[in-house]
Amino acid sequence: MRQLTVLSARSPARGVVRAVATALVCVLALAACKGSGDAQADAQDEKAPEAVPVEVAAAQRRSVAASYTGTAPLEALGESQVVAKTSGVALSVLVEEGDVVRAGQTLVRLDSSRAQLAAAQTSAQMSKLQNQYARSQQLAARQLVSAADNDQLRFDLENARASNRLANLELSYANVKAPIAGVVASRSIKTGNFVQINTPILRIVDVSRLEAVLNVPEREFATLKAGLPVELQVDAMPGQVFTGSIDRGSPVVDSGSGTFRVIAAFEGSQQAGQLQPGMFGRVRIVHDQRADALVVPRLALLDGEGNPAVFQVRDGKVVRVPVKLGYIDGEWAQILEGLGLGDQVVVAGKSALRDGSVVQVIGQPAKPQLAARKAGEQSADAKQSSDQQ
Repeated sequence: MRQLTVLSARSPARGVVRAVATALVCVLALAACKGSGDAQADAQDEKAPEAVPVEVAAAQRRSVAASYTGTAPLEALGESQVVAKTSGVALSVLVEEGDVVRAGQTLVRLDSSRAQLAAAQTSAQMSKLQNQYARSQQLAARQLVSAADNDQLRFDLENARASNRLANLELSYANVKAPIAGVVASRSIKTGNFVQINTPILRIVDVSRLEAVLNVPEREFATLKAGLPVELQVDAMPGQVFTGSIDRGSPVVDSGSGTFRVIAAFEGSQQAGQLQPGMFGRVRIVHDQRADALVVPRLALLDGEGNPAVFQVRDGKVVRVPVKLGYIDGEWAQILEGLGLGDQVVVAGKSALRDGSVVQVIGQPAKPQLAARKAGEQSADAKQSSDQQ
């Protein structure tokens, strides 16, 4: 009876132990489930790395051109500084800046009083000697005058005639005339100013034809020939494109700079809103065309690469693909080898990419591996919540 009493007294203690053991097993199982879920999530993270958002463009066919571009100021075909060939007061200035003038037109009239008197004096002297020489010839025919005296009168008459022509020439300088046709670009005198001899007073520019002088690298020597079309854009008239042609090129290359001169000619105008000398222009010379070339945007080319390459998108990842380039025409690059029609290349987001990086193309649905990863995360969260309950 004593032994039974002892066993009966220990029965409640055994129940407590069993309950504690059961709770401990549950806690360990929950921790194991949680650890398994974390391990599964970590494995999913390793299997599905974060995708990089990128923009892509497809290789396509279009026409491209091989061209040379450069910058140069426009120069006038002809320019002349009008100078006074005699001294005098400017009685009238007949033109203003911007006026169109023709060759030989009178621009300025100077005071010619002194020149007129000199011309009259030499004319009178010449008339006197002409009469003396005529009488001398009559007397010489009768042998009343020596041949030496008759020759002296003839020489004096020729001298007087030359002096008269010189005086008349000085008189003509009082009317300052335009040496070339063009536009008055500047005027440095006003009516009433005293003008010294050989002083520049006007500048005339011939704007009927303008030239742009380019210093071109010698590698273009065989391609840029006379007659090729030239396009010109100037900052003063944005949006307008002027056409011209190569007029001539230097036959030799400068050994110091490794360049040669190419002169492009453009039709000028004396009207407002057209090309004028001194304008700074951007020149484009097209020397070859490709009508059906495979091209990609120039932005797709990788920067800082020794050899040209692009990132091509394949099955949600990018692959670095070396390419062989042809012509570069503005924003397009011709692809000779490495890509096919329709291949997608990355044009934005390249800096964050490496060969094999997972990408998400902007504007396209999420990749399957991303959807699977999200589904796995949701399943793990649901299982953890159920175990806790």
